[in-house]
Amino acid sequence: MNKNHIALLLLFFSFSTPLFSQQKYTLSGTITENTSNETLIGVTLVFPSLQTGVTTNEYGFYSITLPKGEYQVFISYLGFKDMARTVSLNQNTKIDFKLEEEAEKLEEVMVTENVEKMDIRKPQMSVNTLSVETIKKIPVILGEADVIKSILLLPGVTNAGEGASGFNVRGGAVDQNLILLDEATIFNSSHLFGFFSVFNPDAIKDIKLYKGGIPARYGGRVSSVLDIFQKEGNSKGFKVNGGIGAVASRLLIEGPIEKDRAAFLIGGRASYAHLFLPLFDIDNTAYFFDLNTKLNYKLNENNNFYLSGYFGRDVFGISESFVNTYGNTVGNFRWNHLFSNKLFSNLSLIYSDYYYGLKLDFVGFDWNSGIRNFNIKYDLKHYVNDKLRVNYGLNNIYYQFNPGKITPSNADSGIIEEQLIQKYANEFAAYIDVEHHVTKNLSLGYGLRFSHFIRLGQDELNVYENGDPVSFDPILLIYREADPINVISPGRGGSLATYSNIEPRASLAYTFDSKSSIKASYTRLAQYLHLLSNTSSPTPLDVWTPSGPFVKPQLLDQYALGYFRNLKDGRYTFESEVFYKNIQNRIDYIDGANLIANNAIEQVILSGQARAYGLELLLRKNEGKFQGWLAYTLSKSERRTPGRAASADNGRSNLETGINFGEWYNTPYDKTHDISVFASYDLNKKWSFNTNFVYQTGQPTNYPIGQFEFQELVIPYFGLRNRERLPDYHRIDVSATLTPKKNKKRRLQGEWVFSIYNIYNRRNAASINFRRNQDTGVNEAIRTSIFGVVPAITYNFKF
Repeated sequence: MNKNHIALLLLFFSFSTPLFSQQKYTLSGTITENTSNETLIGVTLVFPSLQTGVTTNEYGFYSITLPKGEYQVFISYLGFKDMARTVSLNQNTKIDFKLEEEAEKLEEVMVTENVEKMDIRKPQMSVNTLSVETIKKIPVILGEADVIKSILLLPGVTNAGEGASGFNVRGGAVDQNLILLDEATIFNSSHLFGFFSVFNPDAIKDIKLYKGGIPARYGGRVSSVLDIFQKEGNSKGFKVNGGIGAVASRLLIEGPIEKDRAAFLIGGRASYAHLFLPLFDIDNTAYFFDLNTKLNYKLNENNNFYLSGYFGRDVFGISESFVNTYGNTVGNFRWNHLFSNKLFSNLSLIYSDYYYGLKLDFVGFDWNSGIRNFNIKYDLKHYVNDKLRVNYGLNNIYYQFNPGKITPSNADSGIIEEQLIQKYANEFAAYIDVEHHVTKNLSLGYGLRFSHFIRLGQDELNVYENGDPVSFDPILLIYREADPINVISPGRGGSLATYSNIEPRASLAYTFDSKSSIKASYTRLAQYLHLLSNTSSPTPLDVWTPSGPFVKPQLLDQYALGYFRNLKDGRYTFESEVFYKNIQNRIDYIDGANLIANNAIEQVILSGQARAYGLELLLRKNEGKFQGWLAYTLSKSERRTPGRAASADNGRSNLETGINFGEWYNTPYDKTHDISVFASYDLNKKWSFNTNFVYQTGQPTNYPIGQFEFQELVIPYFGLRNRERLPDYHRIDVSATLTPKKNKKRRLQGEWVFSIYNIYNRRNAASINFRRNQDTGVNEAIRTSIFGVVPAITYNFKF
């Protein structure tokens, strides 16, 4: 930012401050849960007489500046009793509120203003929030509550099928999602190759999925942001809860270190189905475990400290000759500081590591790879007044990429130790984000993010003729790996490439009345990391690589327009959005690309573009014994990799074909129609019932379009990429929860969850393979299905 820009900002605030300070005072404080002192995120405080309000931030803090006077404030939060209070503002005032869980029998508070109408006034759009209570109700495979499986029921969110890892948002790839756990990056969100997610629902406090209109404080990915915060721990008393399931169990313990001032949380999960495999003479292994930890300490009213961490590992083995180990390790130290009742800050020191290991005894070597980063970020939230809030900050991330290291596993191994070339990079960003309520009907959100990426030096770097690591054969019309003409050693001290991007964000909301509004947004994002995967669903073996001399950063422009309406005083809500996304520099792969242990990955990569567009509809019922939603998405996701311009004249045609002759073709995660239904019914205090229905258009794939004979073998050959589709995917899941009558004298309370996944035993195709029938000699298609009907029982407890 140059001196002129700084001067303009100072001038703006110098003129605006007198206007905002005319007999106005600031009400601020923190909102917590009464029995645990757990801070609550996104609590709504509404001042009906002024038709204004505020919500708490990620640490439960709120601040609002109002004219001098006496006001009634209504406080509302999902799962908690509404609260009404009268406050007098004749000076700056700090009030901390404590909310009671809705299950507690308290005197009913009559709220005459519909607090949910605040949502339609906010300029933020394309955001979905799920409570932990809702996630635990959704029936999933093997009866384990799962964050990732739950968000798949939201509009615009899909995955590559059963047993597939990750998730796709609005036609984007898995690697285009930024997944944060207490601000730390999670590079692989799946356990057991996609059957479970890495997030323990008992340890989670808040979940938000940003699909568009992404605030400027986020960057580094071009599809979505999944922001997850862990609980902080109970500083009033000890609490234990957990669950025992068919294949895994979990336990969470939290309690005070110093009452009302410091607390801890520790939670763990582990699967144990592999322990029963020897009973069936199966000498294989497949299990996972993870650990969530958190400490918090309140130094005084203006300073809070947090230390959180996560560690998880998956182990998959075939006898002892093949053992695959992978998982995430993250840690974060945070310092919250309150400069004033209007200025809140958070300093974070973050470490994140993703490890992948492979042991092959029958070959005689071990393989290790991964990515780690160190991140320092400083964020400030400035509550200027009730109409204007400004967020600004900066962060710096240092990356270290290990594409792979091979070491001999024993003395008899013939393998020679080899380290693939390690890569290093640094990503810096600074941002400013403004939420501006211009008039009673018009609210704006606007911001700017500046990102600067440096691909640092490395030990070796290939040099290619004309700078092209991929060559094209105009006779055979195929791409080949180009041979390097030289290898240089730039060293760690310099830089190989530098990229800078300005990423503007803008959104608006215009309310017609207290029930309806329209919203629009524009988002520009840059992504400097790429996941090397040429499968429809990424695997743990896939390797991350940074942008550099041969790989440019991905750049996104996304436009969205929506209509939102509260129905019947907020008991129902309707959301509709249309979106269009265009992505530049999306990497593609030449035919036959080898991505494993490739020390020159640039030789198999081409640069193209991607686009996605569609319509999303969401109808929710928010109150009563019967609740749920219906989500529908109509969308298209495509990519195009045209031929490159000729780099030299060789006396013949240099016209390249690109991929699929340079035409747009379906991405592996293109789903034309996606319908999701979730319903929950509380019959009485003992029984509740839940169900969901999912329907998706079959994902694109490749089928043989012909065959030929070679040495008496019939060999199929395939046509253009992703021209065919798997059969449509659909299933129904159900669950019933039994909560026995509570004995008030007994601390241990429990519930039984009975679930059936895929109740009508639909054999959905994970893939279709082709083989030669040994009897007839004819090629035939074979459907591979992972799950049919799967019943499960889980016992949850707490005390």
